[in-house]
Amino acid sequence: MNDDNLRETREALADATTRFAKSEIAPHATAWDEAGEFPRALYRRAGELGFLGIGYPEDLGGTPAPLALKLPLWVALARHGTSGGVLASLFSHNIGLPPVIAHGSPQLQREVVPPVLRGEQISALAITEPGGGSDVAQLRTSARREGDHYIVDGEKTFITSGMRADWLTVAVRTDPASRGAGGISMLLVPGDAPGIRRTRLAKMGWHSSDTAQLHFDGVRVPARNLLGSEGSGFRIIMGNFNGERFGLAAAALGYAQACLDEALDWARQRKTFGAALLEHQVLRHKLVDMQMRISSTEAWLEAVAAQGDALHAQGRDNAPEWVAQVCLLKNHATQTMQFCADAAVQILGGMGYMRGTVSERIYREVKVMMIGGGAEEIMKELAARQLGW
Repeated sequence: MNDDNLRETREALADATTRFAKSEIAPHATAWDEAGEFPRALYRRAGELGFLGIGYPEDLGGTPAPLALKLPLWVALARHGTSGGVLASLFSHNIGLPPVIAHGSPQLQREVVPPVLRGEQISALAITEPGGGSDVAQLRTSARREGDHYIVDGEKTFITSGMRADWLTVAVRTDPASRGAGGISMLLVPGDAPGIRRTRLAKMGWHSSDTAQLHFDGVRVPARNLLGSEGSGFRIIMGNFNGERFGLAAAALGYAQACLDEALDWARQRKTFGAALLEHQVLRHKLVDMQMRISSTEAWLEAVAAQGDALHAQGRDNAPEWVAQVCLLKNHATQTMQFCADAAVQILGGMGYMRGTVSERIYREVKVMMIGGGAEEIMKELAARQLGW
């Protein structure tokens, strides 16, 4: 695809995504927050329009796409959908399915991937455990082999789409004698398997996302659902994190833009002391500070997307230099989101504190963006190690 075709495709995709987000997500975001979930029918609608399949193999019902095409999709969904909770669950397959695509058997892929991309089923990723946080190497959930099955016991927490997921991509320890990163494997667990119990979690933000704690009590999983080989789970998890972090950075940009959109519109309409807020220099400068951070984040995202696509073409996915950039970018983008959400709430004044404004919702969602996929402190340390420092 040459530059002109790529630009036209990006514009068309962004336009279609914007229309979908404005018509089918944004008008309902507040009500869905209050309800604590959004209609499952939204998955089917997103699947019918092809949004769920962007970046997935054509033979499995998807549309192959480089990062340069995924980027405008994610940004537009965040900017115009204005709800992190909706997008987190609606696109939870973007962290649940990649290990299946990369390491699942062809039979398993054909069984699982097409219905998820059509929006008929839901995929989730289950790694984090109570007390474990970002320290993946310390996970305790076990899977012991018994004949043609694994028996899974343990707990997972903070699982996006955890209440409704039909497929759970679960990190387990298959070698009880191992410690640290060794002995970790990945299993694809059917959501309806006996022995799974789900508990809904209450959160600061992402209210419409069905986040859950999962309990596995003697859950039998077919051995053919092993992703990759036993003991390869830690490597699979680390590779999967990079795509998640890039997606979080792209979404953070969209949410920052949404805050600026609302703040600028408010500043043009709201009058104080006989003049629109926008006519006051201190307010204009605050808006300019928001735009400055947004522009730097946007440029960095484009550069990292181009770098990632170039490395993919060379067969060097997850090269250290790219992983370091993704970690730094994720921190920068979420800090931009934090700054813009805070500034927007301040500009809106009392209205910024009211439920139902975009900026108030995004303000509550900032912290999960800064923690999810790897907290800031983890990102800094990982970036330093990838840079050889």
